[in-house]
Amino acid sequence: MESDCKYLFVYGSLLDGHNEFGVYLKNNSRAIAQSSFPGLLYDMGEYPGAIHKPQITGRVYGQIVQLNDATILKALDEYEGFGDNEEQPNLFIRVMIPIATKSGTIGCWVYLYNLPIAGYPQILSGRYK
Repeated sequence: MESDCKYLFVYGSLLDGHNEFGVYLKNNSRAIAQSSFPGLLYDMGEYPGAIHKPQITGRVYGQIVQLNDATILKALDEYEGFGDNEEQPNLFIRVMIPIATKSGTIGCWVYLYNLPIAGYPQILSGRYK
């Protein structure tokens, strides 16, 4: 069942060891694999925003983590501005997409940018630094 999925693909500020929620995620998960998905990555200023585009060759690079408990997503949803109690429309949406790894495909949650991207520069490498 999707709601029980404990895999999350992260590509931006949640990978930052100096970010409070990045530290929280690191302390409550374990790294599974470096991977990517087909899409576009944009520089939104203080964070990146990814768009999933299965039909293109561009990639968004990041890491799959296995959450210690699926309830960790509740705290991450708040951080990402996702949910009914957050400003509408949500800044990010959390969706499940297939992520290819060397050992097979894993269905992972990922936070995708949910607002217009006009005026934001694309990160052509697909990697947020």
